[in-house]
Amino acid sequence: MRMDIKVSDTVGGIVARHPSLARQFEEAGIDYCCGGGLPLEEACRKHGVDVTIFLQALREPASRSVGEELVDAAAMSLTELADHVEQTHHAYLKAELPRLRAMTAKVAAVHGHQDGRLMQVKEVLFALSMEMACHMAKEESVLFPLIRQLDAGMGALPLPCGSVDGMVRQMEHEHRLAGGALEQLRKLTDGHKPPVWACNTYRVMLEALACLERDMHQHVHKENNVLFPRAIEADSANQSSRDVARGRP
Repeated sequence: MRMDIKVSDTVGGIVARHPSLARQFEEAGIDYCCGGGLPLEEACRKHGVDVTIFLQALREPASRSVGEELVDAAAMSLTELADHVEQTHHAYLKAELPRLRAMTAKVAAVHGHQDGRLMQVKEVLFALSMEMACHMAKEESVLFPLIRQLDAGMGALPLPCGSVDGMVRQMEHEHRLAGGALEQLRKLTDGHKPPVWACNTYRVMLEALACLERDMHQHVHKENNVLFPRAIEADSANQSSRDVARGRP
């Protein structure tokens, strides 16, 4: 069965409907998380991808990725998706980022004289790690509990930023910063490709950085393109219901 995908569909919307296509966008270098709002045609043009060939590959069942079980985020409730992000992506980052900090520091110390960029890799990874720790704490202590409350039909909690939309915009801004750091890490490591003289630790570090990028793409996509828009919609509906109950027009 052919997938119903058009060049006018947004990249984020395509992956939201068909999670198994995420790897194909990654392989083509097309950002489906922070850049998920671009139409497919524009995204392909931006990255030098032939849209006709790529669209055909996306539509055909044979092009679907195999070997990796991907969840259908769009089919989850808000609570289920918030739980999934915490239990899967947040848990992964909390375990993996300390390991990567130690690994990048070791590689920079041993091989920094051979490639000065390794010190930058260590610094960028450290900054990303600190930023994501703060980011996840805000989501887990403020935004996600609010989303679960909205999903349960209990109304909204007061937010320090003033609204669900305001909190979401801040999280999306932080996602863009994280995306910039990941892009910088990719450039500093020549696309996560080891030089011929790389030791095993160096090679493991590059593979770990590639895995981090893939997981972050999935993570941010589920939030930016599925969880956050639905949370804003739920909050808006909740606000309308409260206004009606109070007799406001």
